[in-house]
Amino acid sequence: MTDFQSIFWDYWIAIIVIGGIVAMTLLLMSQGVVKLKKGESAEVTGHKWDGDLEEYNNPLPGWWVMMFYMTIVFSVVYLVLYPGIWGGLWKWTSDNQYGKEVVQANSKYQGLYDKYSKMPIAAVAQNQEARDMGKRLFLTYCIQCHGADARGAKGFPNLTDGDWLYGGTPEKILETIANGRHGQMPAFGAVFGEEKVKDAANYVLQIAGKPRNELRASRGAETFKQVCVACHGADGKGNKDLGAPNLTDGTWLYGGSEATIIETITNGRSNVMPAWKEFLGDAKVHLLAGYVYGLSNNEKAK
Repeated sequence: MTDFQSIFWDYWIAIIVIGGIVAMTLLLMSQGVVKLKKGESAEVTGHKWDGDLEEYNNPLPGWWVMMFYMTIVFSVVYLVLYPGIWGGLWKWTSDNQYGKEVVQANSKYQGLYDKYSKMPIAAVAQNQEARDMGKRLFLTYCIQCHGADARGAKGFPNLTDGDWLYGGTPEKILETIANGRHGQMPAFGAVFGEEKVKDAANYVLQIAGKPRNELRASRGAETFKQVCVACHGADGKGNKDLGAPNLTDGTWLYGGSEATIIETITNGRSNVMPAWKEFLGDAKVHLLAGYVYGLSNNEKAK
């Protein structure tokens, strides 16, 4: 990407733009050389198609020439006023335009969102109008990862099942949406080796109550107590302060098969939930938190 941030590309585009305008102007002027007097017939160019179809060297229609000149003038005026080959007299930028539109939209609609900003999140989840507004925000910003039904996908949490990596209280959900999360599972493949990874995976299957190799699970128990307990706890029920998942409840972010667990232990995992506070503002984040809280805590909200 650094190649495309060089000043060379500014000059490259400027040369193409200016060269194109000049070339089109010269081409148009060259085509205006042919003039026919009244009653005079145009000569053919010498090209033939299908045996007898020929092209006459007629001058371009005056109205067409004028329209072409108008487009050239328009392009020159545009490049003077707007950023094209330089900053432009009007100093317009897409960022400034976006900022103005955001200010206009906020002045028009912010009151609707502020109406619920002082309401407890649990109450927002039970208010039909607030829930509808939160759902529209969710469908705009959140479905790309969590899906339209909020049930997530591989690597993206299900928000409807009551299983929370960082906690499902109103305060924790608000914190997650506002500030984002970055969950990391270290890669242990190089440290453990293939056999030890398989042992640890089978112990995880054991505490999850799933079919496993008992011999491997017994060996993996020692590894779990020495290493994995630091995040997942001695009982494997995880740690919401760290975002370490509960390994005993049958809920799996990436899948609970032996192969997937081995993959997770070997290569680790890294997941990022973006922070929305700066982009959406406190009032919209509050509404979103109410909607998400209601998905797993309010039957009416579902």
